[in-house]
Amino acid sequence: MSINKMIDLRFQALGNILHVDHGFALYSAVSKILPIFHSVNNTGMSLVRGRYIGDGLLSIAPMSSLVFRLPVAQMHDFINLAGKLLNIGGHSLQIGTPSSHALVPAATLYAHLVTTKNGHDQARFESETARQLEQLACRGRMIVGRRRTFKVHGRQVVGYSVLVSELTAEESIILQEKGLGGRRKMGCGFFQPWQVGQ
Repeated sequence: MSINKMIDLRFQALGNILHVDHGFALYSAVSKILPIFHSVNNTGMSLVRGRYIGDGLLSIAPMSSLVFRLPVAQMHDFINLAGKLLNIGGHSLQIGTPSSHALVPAATLYAHLVTTKNGHDQARFESETARQLEQLACRGRMIVGRRRTFKVHGRQVVGYSVLVSELTAEESIILQEKGLGGRRKMGCGFFQPWQVGQ
């Protein structure tokens, strides 16, 4: 396998609850243990998924996971996260055993949250994400979904969920590898195969 090939490094994520808005806190907690995460440019991280229980909180399901999308060559830098206990905005997250997975092409991909500069203006957001898709030579059909907000350094940032369909296998892998928008280390622009109910 090429050392530049992108994979998903998936860790078990064990805990009880997390804030729905945990991207920045998770990024900060991981960076304290793995300072390299702050400096690498081609790595993304997923948000931890769970069941919404109200008051801005998620119940962490037994099968929840923390996923880093990174080149094979960077795997060894992240393996040491296994066994660590993270403090995510006052809630504990125990990081379990990792496993690596090749990216799988899918005709339809979904990202829970995508952000761009001036993203508070939906028209400008749609124009910018369409430009980025074109730059990646992805000719898929994009649908912008729910408006979402999250905090970075106490400042509210606006983004949207995004679904891209009608992708070829090659386009699907490219979009998963590159993502859209910024703040990919905080869970933004992280595309995965679409599942009904997301």
